[in-house]
Amino acid sequence: MIGESLAFRAAMRLIAKMAACDAAVLIEGETGTGKEIAARAIHYEGSRRERPFVPVNCGALPDSLIESELFGHRRGAFTDARDDQPGLVRLAEHGTLFFDEVDALTPKAQVSVLRFLQDQQYRPLGGRREEQADVRIIAASNRPLDKLVATGQFRSDLLYRLKLMYLLLPPLRERVGDVGRLARHFVDIGAARFRQPVRPIAAATLGWFERYSWPGNIRELEHTIYSALLLCEEPHITIAQPRGLANPSEDRPRDKSYRRAKQDAIAEFERMYLARVIKEARGNISAAARLAGTERRHLSRLLRKHRLPESA
Repeated sequence: MIGESLAFRAAMRLIAKMAACDAAVLIEGETGTGKEIAARAIHYEGSRRERPFVPVNCGALPDSLIESELFGHRRGAFTDARDDQPGLVRLAEHGTLFFDEVDALTPKAQVSVLRFLQDQQYRPLGGRREEQADVRIIAASNRPLDKLVATGQFRSDLLYRLKLMYLLLPPLRERVGDVGRLARHFVDIGAARFRQPVRPIAAATLGWFERYSWPGNIRELEHTIYSALLLCEEPHITIAQPRGLANPSEDRPRDKSYRRAKQDAIAEFERMYLARVIKEARGNISAAARLAGTERRHLSRLLRKHRLPESA
């Protein structure tokens, strides 16, 4: 996990607090923001670090296999069950069970997971007695679960079980200044992985990297760098900017001075960051101040400066 932006550092402080606890965590964020990496950070910085981290791809769990995959089965439980097989819950014993894409669980699968989360007891398919598990649960979703609850697509009681602690990962476009660091990191990783020479990224390319919205977030940046690195024949990595992305000279008034342009850019960033941190803290100014790493009075002054409501 690489970055220095305020949004990134706020997320890292939460990850450190979550690692020190041993409770369920729900991680939300757009596709490609690094939810599994954050989950692994929580696990490997916590007390269960010496035990397994077991990911579960919820989107690949069919209803017919959900209980067998999670809880295992006994010999003879069904036609092809020739031996006892442990489930993912058993494999994660004393460690962490990571439900990736938990929003993709079908209604039947949600019932099975909810029943297990209530007391961490389960019965293998074909088994005769309940077994007790000791696993930490971390779940991730790229869709807001509260909105899915409102439309009846996700059980509210399951959401409450998963959301004991909550982490919202910022998209790359809100991590001001982190794109260049990440891009250079992926150059180093890609060069070692594909046995290519390490090349610097052209300044013009880094320039449009900072202005681009990156809808695919970190994953899109990573693949962009790898592709350019493999095809590069020049001393520098140069990538053409996407069509429709305005140049700096095209998206700001020509009569605006450097000082004024800088002030406007800082003000725009402050408004964006403040709105996000207040939303993440659900309107609690004290909690928002802790996330931002500043004093409550200073945060309140900034909110008044930008005429932002002190609520989510």
